[in-house]
Amino acid sequence: MKRHPALLELSREHHQALKMARQARLAAASGEPERQASLAAELRVWSADALERHFAEEESTLFPRLARTEHAALAARALDEHRRLRALIAELATPDATTLARFAELMEAHVRFEERELFECLQSDLAAAQPASG
Repeated sequence: MKRHPALLELSREHHQALKMARQARLAAASGEPERQASLAAELRVWSADALERHFAEEESTLFPRLARTEHAALAARALDEHRRLRALIAELATPDATTLARFAELMEAHVRFEERELFECLQSDLAAAQPASG
């Protein structure tokens, strides 16, 4: 299904998040502390800028809309995952393979969840809210 215009940019940003998760997974598996520290620093910069903007957009516009529907549990899950991702990124101030791997696993699962479940519910809600053209 084609994405609703309100979700297009967020979906594009999810692609970048999956790339960052993959890089974190590879760095964690490398066994190279320098590579892990470098990637952790990159993740922290990316998080402070792009990821926080992405989270703020979802948390201020999409999740409240979803919370008013029968799918409120999806919004609650997404908020919890945002909280957990923020905590993992904060832990990366002292980078280690385990934290990078946990970040990679949660970020990938979170993006898949949002794309496959949360955005699908929002897509229907957004489409229904649009006035019929004619």
